[in-house]
Amino acid sequence: MSMELDELKSAWQTLDRRLADQQALQWQMFRGQHMDRLRLGLRPLRWWQAVQLALGVLVLLWGVCVWSSHLHTPMALASGIALQVFGTLAAVFAGRILGLLNRIDYASPVLDIQRRLAQLRRWRVRVEAPVFAALGSVIWIPVMLVLIQYDFDRQGHDYWDQAPGLLLWMLLCAAVSLAVVALAYGLVRYLGKRRWMEDQFAGACVTRAERMLDEIARFERE
Repeated sequence: MSMELDELKSAWQTLDRRLADQQALQWQMFRGQHMDRLRLGLRPLRWWQAVQLALGVLVLLWGVCVWSSHLHTPMALASGIALQVFGTLAAVFAGRILGLLNRIDYASPVLDIQRRLAQLRRWRVRVEAPVFAALGSVIWIPVMLVLIQYDFDRQGHDYWDQAPGLLLWMLLCAAVSLAVVALAYGLVRYLGKRRWMEDQFAGACVTRAERMLDEIARFERE
């Protein structure tokens, strides 16, 4: 009788180990599939940041070419410097996002990956979005001024002293654009859509990745 109990106990232990091994295998397969989807889901963000980095460098070089060839034209000089600053920021911000993406180790615990994504979200929502919302409202001014300067260069004359109203009109439009951005931000917060707005700033890739990690974490707890 004792031998039968020992055999039964051994069989139960063997069955428990097999069930544990099967559950571990299922967990590994589930995690592997979702991590592959997570990596693929973040790939468009990586591609776009690479494009932004290249465009930022091009705008930076454009700005340098403008101001270095118009050192004695204050309007063109200032516009070229503004383009250089904007291009530099675009490249630096893209590099920052790429760096944060590269720091994600898909083999690490889910909590660590969630922490990395939270850091990426904070950067995009609290730094990148406000900066580009403000700069995007006014960057068209130096672009227009540079294009006008090119037209002056083709004519061989500089008529900036005869067109002060044009610059004032552009500055007024920029002020209106900034006011519209601030008004839209305040309205969204007033309507209780702040989380929706932050999701838009973070990007669809990030929000999908966060939901996927939450699903993995729930499966892991269960």
